[in-house]
Amino acid sequence: MNRLVFGSVLLVLAGCGKLQNDINVPLPAFSSDLVVECYLQPGKVPELVVTTSVPYISVVLPQVPTDVTVTLTMPNGTLVPLAFNPNYRALVDTTSGVKFHSHIGRDPLVAKAGDVFKLDVVDTKGRHATATTTMLAPVPIDSVSYQFNDKTGSERKALFLTSFRDPAPLDDCYRLQLHKGNPAKGALLKSPEMDMSVEDRLLNGQEFVLGTSYRFHPGDTVTATLYHTERAMYRFRQSVRDARQANGNPFAQPSAIYGNVQGGIGIFGVLSGATAQKIIAK
Repeated sequence: MNRLVFGSVLLVLAGCGKLQNDINVPLPAFSSDLVVECYLQPGKVPELVVTTSVPYISVVLPQVPTDVTVTLTMPNGTLVPLAFNPNYRALVDTTSGVKFHSHIGRDPLVAKAGDVFKLDVVDTKGRHATATTTMLAPVPIDSVSYQFNDKTGSERKALFLTSFRDPAPLDDCYRLQLHKGNPAKGALLKSPEMDMSVEDRLLNGQEFVLGTSYRFHPGDTVTATLYHTERAMYRFRQSVRDARQANGNPFAQPSAIYGNVQGGIGIFGVLSGATAQKIIAK
């Protein structure tokens, strides 16, 4: 009986090999696009990142083309070239907080609410990307506050609340960042403790109160930065989030990246911000 069972198992295992069937899936032809990400900020030198898209199954490494010409058109029509001057060190230096750029200008940006900027990106292969953005008026932060939990010792932590009032027109979008630490020592260059985007569809013209979990300690300095953004930037950030969540998930729908760059992929916008700071009591 034992020999019969053992022999049957061998036959079953041998038959399993016939269940394997290799299938060659033809992949569509891939066309590499220019990928542009640029956030202008008043008082700061304009800079941006230009890379190229790569196939999904390729090695995930930034492809920085060296033959790209970038021109920024100011509200008065002045053309400002942004030179190719990549700071590659920022790709490996994770402590300084300096962001990587491929192109950079020379003079700090002067901008006011209502100013319209245009971006032109072209390479020697004939790829041409353009984008337009408008600086929105900053929305002031009304107040920042905190609340402690009911624990003691090292478990005593505070949540942080940021309040502001949305203007009456619909379709305002915001990005709120919270940084922990002394801004004079470069805290605002580091990754934020919180980075969220919201829209005003449910609270149009009303007060917003955005809060965190209990994550701050007594003595922490917290800086809130509220950016009033165009809807294009809000949709871009949401689509990037959705794409990350869908990546590798066999049950998720593929998520395309939404942007305002024509002839390429990416986003071009102005970060119109207001700040407020609070030191959490010890």
